[in-house]
Amino acid sequence: MADDSKNISNSANSAIGSYAAVGDSFTEGVGDPGPDGAYIGWADRLAVLLADQRDEGDFRYANLAVRGRLLDRIIEEQVPRAQQLAPELVTFCAGGNDILRPGSDPDAVAERYEAAVAALRETVPTVLLCTGFDTRGVPVLKHLRGKIATYTAHVRAIADRHDCPVLDLWSLKSVQDRRAWSEDRLHLSADGHTRVALRAAQVLGLAVPADPDQPWPPETERTAAEARRDNVHWAREHLVPWIGRRLRGVSSGDDVEPKRPDLLPL
Repeated sequence: MADDSKNISNSANSAIGSYAAVGDSFTEGVGDPGPDGAYIGWADRLAVLLADQRDEGDFRYANLAVRGRLLDRIIEEQVPRAQQLAPELVTFCAGGNDILRPGSDPDAVAERYEAAVAALRETVPTVLLCTGFDTRGVPVLKHLRGKIATYTAHVRAIADRHDCPVLDLWSLKSVQDRRAWSEDRLHLSADGHTRVALRAAQVLGLAVPADPDQPWPPETERTAAEARRDNVHWAREHLVPWIGRRLRGVSSGDDVEPKRPDLLPL
């Protein structure tokens, strides 16, 4: 198992002056809308925590992630851009959309993923990798838990081989609560993104203002009838359109550009 804080100390962490986020909707921040309608997300929140370790204006951040992106397109478009930007930190969270595709092979996805990690490590001092979430309680996705677990095991092994810290989302129990997820149940809520950002900061050696795995406050229990109504509404409004896009081979991000393609002061 990889040491999640491998080669990262408090002194090294405080020296991180630039960060580029690579990935799909998870890293773009879908499910966590800001006041201007643009998504925020865990990577933006992590960038703020990193910037707080520096003098004002002495930290730069880029977010190259685009919703719906499959691994090969991320490797084609975002990885070369991240190498060109040459930040001190890259977070690389990719392959999840591939794993959700019918008939996909997590072993083959992991092989392509590792090649990209190796390329990033040639020029980037710290490349933080992300595992998959444990989907045991998620409708539909719980049936893919075995594939996701296999891919997660590959990510941890790749991290060992390439000396990368790991943001282990599988072990983050707090995001198994439904309040960590947005209405579509496919993307994190603002609270879920916040907890992931806090865990990522911990992995990078930062002292964080709250425990990402702290218990959620008590919640009024729903009746079985309320749960059924919620499930029917979710299936109609979110699951069916999501399945339809995959059957048609289209993506919600087909016409979307990265929200922050350059390393800019934060």
